Amino acid sequence: MKLFKYRRFAGYTGIALAGTMALAACGSDQAVDPENGGGAASAGSAECVDGGGTLSGAGASSQENAMATWKAAYEGACEGTTVQYDSVGSGAGRSQFIDGAVSFAGSDAALDEKETEQAVERCNGAEVVNLPAYISPIALIYKLDGVDSLNLSPETIAGIFNQEITTWNDDAIAEDNPDADLPDTPIVPVNRSDESGTTENFVAYLSEAAGDAWPHEVSGNWPIEPGEAAQGSSGVVSAVEGGQGTIGYVDASHVGELSTAAVGVGDGYVEYSPESAAAIVEASPEREANSDNDHAIELDYTTDDTSAYPIVLVSYEVACMVYPDQSEADLVKSYLSYVVSEEGQNAVAEEAGSAPITEGTRESLQGTIDQISAES
Repeated sequence: MKLFKYRRFAGYTGIALAGTMALAACGSDQAVDPENGGGAASAGSAECVDGGGTLSGAGASSQENAMATWKAAYEGACEGTTVQYDSVGSGAGRSQFIDGAVSFAGSDAALDEKETEQAVERCNGAEVVNLPAYISPIALIYKLDGVDSLNLSPETIAGIFNQEITTWNDDAIAEDNPDADLPDTPIVPVNRSDESGTTENFVAYLSEAAGDAWPHEVSGNWPIEPGEAAQGSSGVVSAVEGGQGTIGYVDASHVGELSTAAVGVGDGYVEYSPESAAAIVEASPEREANSDNDHAIELDYTTDDTSAYPIVLVSYEVACMVYPDQSEADLVKSYLSYVVSEEGQNAVAEEAGSAPITEGTRESLQGTIDQISAES
């Protein structure tokens, strides 16, 4: 049975983001600034649902810039269609999805076992899936006058954020940077105050790569009393920019003009880039507990491949495979198809510096999206 009728806007070539950047809600992060890099995105191949409608999502603030780009292009191509995305953070987004308040969630961490059980119930017994549609490095941003480049080993990063390395001329930092003139400025580590998939990915990296130097459990909540904490990725950026000797972690799309540290991998140090982020994702296996249509992955944080940047955020779109309403199913299927398309991925890579998913990943994700349906 054919589940939805499309209108294809093959002639649509681009739209200005400036007039359509407002995301629906009270997210804490700043979306793409049209005066500073907000360009045009195309959704020429978008397959639009007849009659349009409103699609609601919520979740990861790391995806806010990407969602702004996808939303603007998709709405411009699909007349009468509105996409609302509330960048409330991964944890809150997953909760809203499980509660049935939104049709899909953006999350920097795949649903865990308990959340999956709750989500299956929310989906009326149907399968729930994690689709890795946004891949980005997690950058270590810092502000330290006189220090324009910085190398940090995993153990040193752990010591800084565990508040055991407290000044910038500490021996551990000096060993990573033998040619740098490091001041005795106090270090102010800045972490997320809200539950965050960015935090969960960063802490997972520290747990795996830094060994005993990071003795804390992996969680989306910061595990120790913070030196300084801020809401959302933009809050961390503001705190780092507004201080001195500050260091924090954010999705790379939020770096702006701040300095970033190279991370120790094997015998060298690796700067973040879309290419280096894609390298570690490509080498990582899917999660063993996945169902047939689930695509959550297990990142290999301990790689010694010096072409791979190890602190990577893989952000998912979380959706039901079956929705109670035909219109809702059609809109989810249509929008997510654009999100994972080559066109959608390239638009976000250009706008936010993310790593486009590979063709093999795209085929797998599209195969799952094509099966989204409504209850008969």
